Amino acid sequence: MDSISNMPDVEEKVPLQDPGDAESGACEPETSVPTQGDKSGPEDHPPRLTDTVIDVSKLSSETGMGHDFHVKEVFPPSSLEGKVKETMHNAFWDHLKEQLSATPPDFSCALELLKEIKEILLSLLLPRQNRLRSEIEDALDVDLLKQEAEHGALNVPHLSKYILNMMTLLCAPVRDEAVQKLESVTDPVRLLRGIFQVLGLMKMDMVNYTIQSLQPHLQEHSVQYERAKFQELLDKQPGLLDHTTKWLTQAAADLTAPPLPGPDTPDSSGVASPSPSEPVDSPEPLSPTMVLSQGFLNLLLWDPENEEFPETLQMDRARLQELESQLHRLTVLASVLLVASSFSGNVLFGSPQFVDKLKRVTKALTEEFDSRPEEAMLTLSEQVSQEIHQSLKSMGLAPLSSDNTASLKGQLQNIAAKENCVCSVIDQRIHLFLKCCLVLGVQRSLLDLPGGLTLIEAELAELGQKFVNLTRHNQQVFGPYYMEILKTLISPAQALETEVESL
Repeated sequence: MDSISNMPDVEEKVPLQDPGDAESGACEPETSVPTQGDKSGPEDHPPRLTDTVIDVSKLSSETGMGHDFHVKEVFPPSSLEGKVKETMHNAFWDHLKEQLSATPPDFSCALELLKEIKEILLSLLLPRQNRLRSEIEDALDVDLLKQEAEHGALNVPHLSKYILNMMTLLCAPVRDEAVQKLESVTDPVRLLRGIFQVLGLMKMDMVNYTIQSLQPHLQEHSVQYERAKFQELLDKQPGLLDHTTKWLTQAAADLTAPPLPGPDTPDSSGVASPSPSEPVDSPEPLSPTMVLSQGFLNLLLWDPENEEFPETLQMDRARLQELESQLHRLTVLASVLLVASSFSGNVLFGSPQFVDKLKRVTKALTEEFDSRPEEAMLTLSEQVSQEIHQSLKSMGLAPLSSDNTASLKGQLQNIAAKENCVCSVIDQRIHLFLKCCLVLGVQRSLLDLPGGLTLIEAELAELGQKFVNLTRHNQQVFGPYYMEILKTLISPAQALETEVESL
């Protein structure tokens, strides 16, 4: 029961319009907001699930980027906003407990809560479920409940039991266990709180289902909407594409420049099918796909102090920064695994359990890599060497010598150093993988991973898919603008020799 009372309260975002109006026939999540005449204090109302507004442009971009978009908690419990919200919600539930414990009981807060629960239950119904709608209206009739409360006859446990039965009928299978746990709760306040929290999850399930069912329509709408909004700005500011032009010009220059010497320099000219056997002095003709791919890759190396960020990617800047951080963490992870495997041999790294454990340890510590890299790698080197020592011992193999242990720790700690050769090689190979993803797709690129990346295949697949989704959506929206710019950068003869279907 304690776990239920400690569950984080949930807020959710609502769709742009009533999904019931769509041809898909999806359910219609309803919303409710306080009226202007509602003068009661905040402690007299349950924490509402519907007092959040979505930025239309942001939702349009998110849903247009792929099928994995879903509504989540507005504020994580660990954030400052989440803690403030939790404090306010605790105050409400404490106040409700005081009211129900009074003699005679005060049911004012309970009535408000039951009214909100009724609205949520009704919003979870499909349009054709008229019998259930009538049943809920009758069982949770607000006027009747007020009369019962005035006579001290409001049976909160009985109503809670009815609500639980209705939740069992309406919830998705993933929520069955949470609803079943509530059936063993006897404290009325804890039960109502648990009901309200699980209903919040059910409401988000319904919103996400509606978004998924409307996904094709939303994707088409998002492209048209974003392009129209950008065109409005461009009409007012003719120079709005200056930074975008400079960005693509630099990408074209990078492709025609000779590759810089490095520990693992890929042939930047062979975007579609990189091959070590290709002569570096005979690059392929430039194509729009090549230039755009190079441009998108350059954004993952963007200098934060450079304010000339492409105008067409301003809405995606935060996402690109997150992808850059994810790429950096994967570079460290792959580097750690590569160094550790050189000391452990094939026996340990042939065990999926050992590799998974090492990855979990490394991922947990690389979260702090950006803020304090030296300390993070010092701790990591100790833990990794200890894991290797214990695993070798458990397998009956000879442990690492003191010299090898010291060398392992030293090489792991050196990963935090700038221009570390292992990290440089891994970083270049991840960028090469992402370049292939943009041209060949994620699944085909995974078939021939560069050396040192096979142990992070699942993580690379996730990163690659996010990057492809972002760039694909961006090209769908701004493709016409890019083509006009690229016409000035690529000669007609070159353009005729290449494919441009991606635009």
